[in-house]
Amino acid sequence: MAVFSVFKKYNTTFWASNVIELFERWAWYGFYMAFALYLVNSKDTGALGLSQAEKSAIMGTGSMLLYFLPVITGAIADKLGYKRILYLSFALYITGFYMIKSFDTFGLMFFAFVWTCVGGAFFKPIISAMISKNTTDETSSIGFGIFYMMVNIGGFIGPFFAGVFMQKSWDWVFYMSMATIAFNYIITLIFFREPKVEGDQVSIGKNIAQAFKNIWITLKNWKYVLFLLIMVLFWAAFNQLYYSFPVFIEQWVDTATLYRGVESVWPWLAHTIGTAEGTITTVTLTSMDSFFIIVFQIAISALVMRFNPLAAMMGGILVLSGGLGIMFSAQSGWLILLGILVFGIGEMSSSPKFTEYVGRIAPADKKALYMGTSFLPYAGGHALAGWLSGDLYEKTSDKIYLLQQEVARRNLSIPEISESFSKNDFFNEAAAKMVMTKQELTNFIWTEYQPSKIWYIYSGVAVLAVVLLWLYNRFIIKN
Repeated sequence: MAVFSVFKKYNTTFWASNVIELFERWAWYGFYMAFALYLVNSKDTGALGLSQAEKSAIMGTGSMLLYFLPVITGAIADKLGYKRILYLSFALYITGFYMIKSFDTFGLMFFAFVWTCVGGAFFKPIISAMISKNTTDETSSIGFGIFYMMVNIGGFIGPFFAGVFMQKSWDWVFYMSMATIAFNYIITLIFFREPKVEGDQVSIGKNIAQAFKNIWITLKNWKYVLFLLIMVLFWAAFNQLYYSFPVFIEQWVDTATLYRGVESVWPWLAHTIGTAEGTITTVTLTSMDSFFIIVFQIAISALVMRFNPLAAMMGGILVLSGGLGIMFSAQSGWLILLGILVFGIGEMSSSPKFTEYVGRIAPADKKALYMGTSFLPYAGGHALAGWLSGDLYEKTSDKIYLLQQEVARRNLSIPEISESFSKNDFFNEAAAKMVMTKQELTNFIWTEYQPSKIWYIYSGVAVLAVVLLWLYNRFIIKN
């Protein structure tokens, strides 16, 4: 009953901020979970047909800026007002989604995604700040719990609907994201109240300069810097959920058995989320990570609360590495689903503890400064994740690249991939020349070239983070 009494103490702006966060996450993850596929899938499916390296350059650079720029955008919002910056963010988002839908070359797509990520960078620091400003010591714990629940609900609903819409057209995915963000204009206009400005009124330039000065103050602590660098490895491994995993499922995994399993229990759901070919879409499958978090986060948090944050992080990252191993080593849809569950358990055990640990090690008079720099590993992790999912992934696990090697080895005469000859055209022609069905050719490449070995790299990066954290704990901070 005490919990429900706390709910009455939240004001309208608190609830409005949470709803805005839910719809923003819906819009963002609705397209972001599908973005890697949109960039690299064959052009005749409505996608762009880019290379893995081009995909990694676009996603790695934009996502890195998304997590680095809030140090600047937060300072601007403090000066100009949160409501104005929210309106600006929504405008950048909507125009960005429209450009992503409309552009079809690497250069223009790079620009469009960076533009969209700048919109996200303006948005990102505002809502968490509003949750903090509209809660008290008594209500903050449950308040932030509600906030993170909204994040994951949006992170599940967005990809879930994207998986349905992309069967009609890729355009529908981006229209969904634009419409969802547009709805936030209404919520912000009617229910969002500007917080009172605190502290001295200084110029935007001085605000930004102070933000960088704060970063420098915290980064003079070399032990803290070392910890942040180690966590870059964790986030690089984690981000393969967005960068490489959707491509891996699309190219190698048979989700028909999953479809039949769902259909036997709930036919309507299977027909809603499934394809005409009787499979589960990649984006719908990857959205299960957020679904598992919604269902199990409280139980996992209760389980790991007895451990100190660093120990919980190490255990969680180790579990996450096991999930990556399953996710990138099998062709079975059921095993992939199990891998996502294991990955999610590792994420739930480690990710919240990262923030808790930073809060614990920060000096009492510098907690805000330390929390402000804790986003830096996210930025570095996206940059490294982009590199790992580019040329390295392509030459290890990309089906078309590996097929090109086999075609060259057999000296088969097949046109090169071009504007008029898509990746699907190349694959179909190769299957015909090699007298195989599409599935037989996929299985042949899987067996001959073993693309699943990419899991050694991704899981290895996560395990390396665990080893370095143990060494950090044992020899640097001495437990």
